Amino acid sequence: MPASPPRALLISVHLPKTAGTSFGESLTDRFGDRLLRDYDDAPLNAPPLGRKVSALLGGVRNLVTPPERADCIHGHFLPIKYRWLPLRRPARFVTWMRDPVERLASHYHFWNRQYDPRTARPLHRRVVEESWPFERFYRSPELLNVYAQFLWGFPVAAFDFIGVTEHYDEDFRFFVDAFLGGGSLPTYRVETNAERRSECYVTDPSVRAEIEALHHRDTTFYRHALRMRQRRIDRPVADA
Repeated sequence: MPASPPRALLISVHLPKTAGTSFGESLTDRFGDRLLRDYDDAPLNAPPLGRKVSALLGGVRNLVTPPERADCIHGHFLPIKYRWLPLRRPARFVTWMRDPVERLASHYHFWNRQYDPRTARPLHRRVVEESWPFERFYRSPELLNVYAQFLWGFPVAAFDFIGVTEHYDEDFRFFVDAFLGGGSLPTYRVETNAERRSECYVTDPSVRAEIEALHHRDTTFYRHALRMRQRRIDRPVADA
């Protein structure tokens, strides 16, 4: 009797402030000890060249010695780190994206709200201890086009699923049906800002326009995610 093909490894890229923590809690419920959390790289706190070299070296290591005990990997990492795994084991790549303007504002408020000088990484420490205003935050080279920084060397079309955070419940249901075979899986709301007074952080049209222009690559990625979502809606789950 021929051996059954290996189970596809789910690789979930947690882009900052896109509901990835909430998504991770659901993945924990589903995969348990078969979930590998990969948060050690901290890409935004590494110099650009260093994080690229580290991700490439990680990609070589994962090609030579693929993860064996995990059925899902979730965390903050450049996905090129696992780009060549499908040469050794079937893999599917997923992530979530959020309106880049709102993502930036959420990131800024979260870092100021959740600051511990004992554990904060260097960039986080600078933002808080130097009292950066929001304008400096979204104009900072370190935080320009965060999606593009994470997706260096990894084509966005290589993702099998990109959820849209603003439609989390609907997209999560689709993900469970299409990628986990259906069934019941609870959703979570982690790290929400209880002090937020309106649905949007950024209400000034001129500020929004400036951010979209500065972060034009992330805006392009987000629009791709929206188009991808619309195509899912336009066809049945069975064809996904």
